[in-house]
Formats: sequence, structure tokens, C-alpha cells
Amino acid sequence: MGSTSARNNEGLGRRDLIKRSAAIGLISVPTMSFLSACASSDSGGDKKVEKGKTSAKNPLGVNETAQLEVVIFDGGFGQQYALDAEKKYQAAFPKAPKVKHRATQKIQSELQPRFNGGTPPDLIDNSGAQQMDMGVLVGKKQLADLTPLLDAPSIDDPNKKVRDTLRPGIVEMGQFDGDPVWILYYAYTVYGVWYSQTALEKLDATYPETWDEMLALCEKAKKKGIAGWTYAGKYPYYLPFSLYPFIAKIGGREVLDAIDNLEPKAWEHPAVKAAFEAYYELFKKGYILKGTPGIDHIQSQTAWTQGKALFIPNGSWVENEAAKTTPKDFKMTVSAPSSLDKSDKLPFGTIWASGGEPFVVPAKAKNAEGGMEQLRIMLSEASSKSFTQQVKSLTAFNGGTDGLTLSTAMQSGVDALKKAGDNVVNPRLQDWYVKLQKEQIGVAGLGEMMAGRATPAETIKKIQGFADAAAKDQSIKHYKHQ
Repeated sequence: MGSTSARNNEGLGRRDLIKRSAAIGLISVPTMSFLSACASSDSGGDKKVEKGKTSAKNPLGVNETAQLEVVIFDGGFGQQYALDAEKKYQAAFPKAPKVKHRATQKIQSELQPRFNGGTPPDLIDNSGAQQMDMGVLVGKKQLADLTPLLDAPSIDDPNKKVRDTLRPGIVEMGQFDGDPVWILYYAYTVYGVWYSQTALEKLDATYPETWDEMLALCEKAKKKGIAGWTYAGKYPYYLPFSLYPFIAKIGGREVLDAIDNLEPKAWEHPAVKAAFEAYYELFKKGYILKGTPGIDHIQSQTAWTQGKALFIPNGSWVENEAAKTTPKDFKMTVSAPSSLDKSDKLPFGTIWASGGEPFVVPAKAKNAEGGMEQLRIMLSEASSKSFTQQVKSLTAFNGGTDGLTLSTAMQSGVDALKKAGDNVVNPRLQDWYVKLQKEQIGVAGLGEMMAGRATPAETIKKIQGFADAAAKDQSIKHYKHQ
């Protein structure tokens, strides 16, 4: 989903919870009947470089004289972590030209033409608002299978494969078709309701564990000129970061699975109706920060860190993204959604956490081995620890926090994962059907509802229509939880 700025503490990323999720089957591998491994090495006029000789120091057979090209999403995690890893790549292959590095927020508009022309970069951080549709890339066989990377020896312990150093569930998240792994999610994100512990203390309040308590606290804040909630109005697909686990909490995780599977009437489930009506009540009672529908993620986060609103749905990259505007005494904290009532199927603490910051190696990359080697370097303990220190996020590497002091935001995420236990959900719409999730469910559906331009009933009907159309669309690949 992406991220933005910098600072120097440690926050929370996108993966510690996947270990539990995979173990209990929350992370499901989609079933597709016919994707093969990577595409041919022919790249529309730009030939792939010759593979180098494999050795203990070069297990992937990187061509030692070939240039590596890397494109990073210039978001909340910045680009320094990638530049640092590229220096290590350069040191390992001193005969190669300087790594060609670019950071941009326009991933799709800049790179889709290069994919279509057969001249993509060697490694891409496919994240942000202009993320390329992962399901489409996989379906069109435009990504390389990362199995060679996963089966290569790790940087830190040659007796361990890279796959054995990852947090459980990371490999599964990158699979769309059985064994091949198309994506390596590098960060680990905890999604939920973010707030300032300091702001709650000033109101003599604690985080509301029930929806009635949430409404009461929002009313209390309103009387003091503080909004209850804000969100990225221009990108309302941020709302599901707290709304989806709220739905799962009310009706069970099978409700989200049915939604992911594009099942008929999935959005008409009573749990969806209850969750939508609860969120709509925030609008009706005037608890949403005025002007929210017209602001973007940075503006909403800035208003939040300035104390204009108590709560914001977001992912753990927000600590780094909002660092420049966050007061030192803010005590940034994340929590799972409040309970609706006693009939909820799952307990308070149910939360969404999963891999994020998806890295891919294009099937037609000139130097695919180099792209995988760069990822192998990034998955070392040193690079992982550096990432965590720089951007306050965990990585896919299962470790790398020893000796680090955690910020309140990162510690709250760790605590939230511990409280959730097995009650972690991982909706896959944002991976499987990007257009449906962002443009239709997000902007056309939830955005209109939270701005007061559509009722929950109208929104559910509209979103179900979008989902039904996606299910019937034979031009896209369809995925299902196994």
C-alpha cells in the first residue's frame, strides 16, 4: 500500500503476524489453473545479459559486469534503505557499472510502458497509489519466479536457505499459482485504528473497546473542538484498514474470504451492513473532521498529528510517513477495531496484519539474477536491522530487532499482534483485484458513503455490483482462498 518520509526510531512493518496467519490458515494461497513459471528471456530487442558463474559467493550466478537497475517507490519508507543495500551489491560486484537507481511515486505510469515494451527494470518496489495490478502482472506472466532466490543460501548463514529466514507466511503471500513465488513482500504491516495516547490522556480516556464507547468518546472530543476521525478522503481505500477487520470481527473471517472470492451476495452479509452503518454513524453525528473527503493521506495524517482528530485508519508505515509533523510527546499507538457488540464472532483484538512493500523481478528483466541478488542482500540481518532503524518497520526477515529500542508505535504494534493471537485476518482484495479495491470499493463506494453522498444500503448495492462485474470479467484472472 505504500508509505512516505523519514526519521530515526523503530516502528512496525508488515509481517510478524503472518507467521501466525500462515500457521492457522488465515493466509490462503489463491488457486489458479494455468500460470506457468517465468516468461522467456527474450525481451523485445533488449536481450538478457549472460548469466555468470555460480559460486559460494555468487549462488545466483549474477553477471559480474552487468548493470543492475532498481526502481523504488518513493513513499513512507523512503529510498535510503535500498541505496544502502545497493552499496553492498556494488561492493560484491565491483566490475559492474554503478547501479541505476530511481525513486518515484508514479510506478504504473512510468513502468507499465516499459513492461509492455519488453524493457522493464531488474527490481521494482511495486507500491503506492500507482501500484501496478499484481494479479494482472502474474496473469500475463510478466513476473519472474523468485524460487531461485528463496532456495539460495542466506547472506548470514550459508547453511540456511533464504526461505528459511523469512517470517512464516511471506512465501505464501507471494504465490498466486501453487509453487511459483511471484512477489517478495519486504515490509510487515499492522493495519488498524491509529491514535495518540497523549491525546486520549488529555481527554481522560482510554481506547474504546466497544462501538458505544467509541461514539461516546467522539462526542466528548467534539465538545472540545476535536474531531473523532479523519482519513485519506482522496484515497478512501485506506478506510478498509480498520473496516475490514471490523467486518471480520462482527461476522467471522469467512465473511472476508467470501468477499475475496467474489462470491454472489458476499457484500450483503449482515456483518458488512452492521459495519457500514456503524461507520456511517460517524458521518451522521459529525464526528468526521470537516473537509476530510477532499484531503489526501498526507493532509489527513498531518491534521491527525496536529491533534485535529483522534483516530485515523492506517498502516504501520504511518509513523515514518508522518514523522516530520509528529510531536515528540505524541505517543503514536495502534489498536484493533472496537467491538460492535457482544454478538461479534471474534474477540476484541482481531486485527489485520500482512506483508507489504511488494518487490518483483520482471520476467523480461535484463539482469534478473542481479535483481534477486539485491533482494538476497536486503534479506540479511544487517539490512533488515538498518531498515527497521531507519523507517520504523519490521521486515520479512524473521529477526533483526535484537538490541533495538522500539518506539511507542512499533511497540504498540507488537503488543497488538500479541493480543490478537490467532485472530489475525489478511484480506487479499488489494493484492488480487487492485482496480476493484481502490477505484470501485474505495473511491466510488466507501468514499461516497463517508462523505454522506450515499447511504450504507446504496453503497452495499453498488459495491456488490462492482464485485459481480469483476467475477464475470473474463479478461482478468480470478483467485480464491483454498
